[in-house]
Amino acid sequence: MPDTSLWITGATLSGKTSRLIEEFYIRGQQIQSPLNQIVPAMRGENLKSDRDNQIGNFQHTEPQILILATNAENRINLMDRISEATSEQYPYYSTTPLGFFEDEVILFWPLLIQALDLRGQFPLRLRPETEQELAGRFWRPQIEKLKQPGISLERMIRRTLDLFQLAAFSCTPTEEIGMILQQGFEDVGTSAVRALDDFCLNIVELLQEWRDWCWQGGFLTYGIITEFYWRYLLPNSTYQQHLIHRYPFVLADDVDEYPAITYQLFDFLLDNGTIGVFTYNPNGSIRLGLGADPEYLAQLQERCQIETLETPKNLAQEIGTSIIELVVNNNLNIDQLPAYFKFIQTKSRAALLGEITKMIIKDINLGIVKPEEVVIIAPGLDAIARYSLISILNNAGIAVESLKEQRPLISYPMIRALLSILTLVYPGLGRLVDRDAVAEMLVVLSQRSITKRKKIDDEKNLQKTNDIDPVRAGLLADHCFYPDITHPRLLPIQTFSRWDRIGSRATCVYNQILEWIEKQQLQQQQCQLLNPIFLLDRAIQRFFISSYLSFAQLSGLRELMETATHYWEVERRLQQNSQLQVKEAMTDNSIEEDSSSSIVAKFIQFLRRGVVSANPYPVPSIGHLPSAVTLATIFQYRASRKCHRWQFWLDVGSSLWLSGGTATLYGAPLFSQGQLGKCWTIEDSQKSDRERLRRILLDLLSRVSYSYSSSVNGSNEHRIYLCHSDLAVNGQDQTGPLLPLFYSSMSHSGYLDN
Repeated sequence: MPDTSLWITGATLSGKTSRLIEEFYIRGQQIQSPLNQIVPAMRGENLKSDRDNQIGNFQHTEPQILILATNAENRINLMDRISEATSEQYPYYSTTPLGFFEDEVILFWPLLIQALDLRGQFPLRLRPETEQELAGRFWRPQIEKLKQPGISLERMIRRTLDLFQLAAFSCTPTEEIGMILQQGFEDVGTSAVRALDDFCLNIVELLQEWRDWCWQGGFLTYGIITEFYWRYLLPNSTYQQHLIHRYPFVLADDVDEYPAITYQLFDFLLDNGTIGVFTYNPNGSIRLGLGADPEYLAQLQERCQIETLETPKNLAQEIGTSIIELVVNNNLNIDQLPAYFKFIQTKSRAALLGEITKMIIKDINLGIVKPEEVVIIAPGLDAIARYSLISILNNAGIAVESLKEQRPLISYPMIRALLSILTLVYPGLGRLVDRDAVAEMLVVLSQRSITKRKKIDDEKNLQKTNDIDPVRAGLLADHCFYPDITHPRLLPIQTFSRWDRIGSRATCVYNQILEWIEKQQLQQQQCQLLNPIFLLDRAIQRFFISSYLSFAQLSGLRELMETATHYWEVERRLQQNSQLQVKEAMTDNSIEEDSSSSIVAKFIQFLRRGVVSANPYPVPSIGHLPSAVTLATIFQYRASRKCHRWQFWLDVGSSLWLSGGTATLYGAPLFSQGQLGKCWTIEDSQKSDRERLRRILLDLLSRVSYSYSSSVNGSNEHRIYLCHSDLAVNGQDQTGPLLPLFYSSMSHSGYLDN
């Protein structure tokens, strides 16, 4: 058996993960584990039928194989493939890099308590949105130090916290963040040097105070977890002995997406006899700008046996070089364009969305392509475009899978209705509810499923109806809602003099809603309602679970419960530690009520700011996946590792193809190991943008799959549609970097017949 580490490198879809799984099977056979003695190297139904009884007592046997994946979704997919290939024969521990650091910090928390003289309490991890909420409240007395012209305070708080995280990812002490920023932006001009120096000093001061406060309260953020690990835990000799014993093998997929701290971990493990298998994509680096440091991780190959996989047959191999020369270097015409590229051009963006959906609907109905073989990719996808594309395709009977939609939780009517219920049950929340919110609540709570309608996918879709329609709900809110600062409430329907016009069905449903809310109010007054989380759960069970809910609606409800549970855990920790109390960042209309109502008020305002999106803990799909068109941004699509036969590149004239946008954090280039202590110039920024565009184009071209048995009529043609509108969303002309490719396609192909 090989006893050297292996570095597997290859382009997109070259089979790197498959090779990783093969190595997992090889390395697993070398482990002296009870699993290997009980379960022989066998496949098939015999292993599956006896597996639960045979290995149930050895789920945590050591030593194990450490398997790392970039994100939770990729980890789940990798584990599914490993389970299918090896029938879970060998003991392993799978996680993401950040998940590994978090688990290790929590597991060895006593060592950190001893080393740093922390309080003896169990740590509690803060979600990013909760982290920003608490940091804003903690820094409020000194918030002037963060003010910058043209940047909101919310944005500056997030930017400051991101700098802390970037520093931790790069193994940079918090005290050196100011120096890194000063050195990186030293060419801003003499007039701004003094302001920059003061700003950097303020950031370091605020971050140190915030870090110490979190230490005292046992709060963990991604930045604090990572700093704990590289600065205090990994150098600890006791921890090192445990780490060496636990993981004789480490397998890491797509290390080009990992932060610099993982290099320190891998380097230590390899120094102490661990055998590693790493996969690396030279054209990957999807998370570059979000903490990843692919160049630094690439140094690991010097300690490994290098295996280069053959580049698969795809568009990147055929025309990738020519496309890069045309778009990035702007010095070549492409003769191959007519065979692969089509184009759609309109004057306005609204018309462009209509033409795209028209083309997709026509070709799917003709059997030229299947829905699951089509993807719409955009550099930036606004809510209106997303809604328009989904609505038009759904109305045509075509399902749409929107990857990582990042839709704010407060945008769901069900969530707003549940928050309105909170304002009616808990006292002192009258300023947080109005007649419009009550009317919407009545409509949503009266919704029910009645009959089946035409299916657009394999799920069961039911037609929805509202027993209280918007008109009746408005009348009821106008006449039966009593606004009050302390005790807003619903009144009996007889309060409305013409209540007979409401109708018997709506009257019955309204009375049921009123009776249920009054019952919850009574229990709250008698202290029988232990926690607002119980109220939210009761409301969901009473009004929503009995009817059919879409996957998006279920995700929203799951995220609401996860967010509420986490929020109250944090508030409970703050109440238990009186010295941790921070000044509340409430508005001038703050309500001085009991503590439970105050927390409810903060929770409602927290959600209404739109900082929480409906992305609950991922649940793997069960059964057959629905046939759906995929809709995603460039970053989301590349991170999902998907491939499609037809790609629609939306807004090819947009400048967002060149810039990182939200996929790049402020100051991220300064914290890469190759840039630390150096000045980041305009030339460096332009070079970085061109390199990012090169990787994006090669990656997208590689994901145009070559299918051999696809559409109904047997066609396996692969296409890329370049979709361009002369005017952007804001009405301005578009001058993005992909326009040379678009116009070259036009000159070769002529106008597309729509």
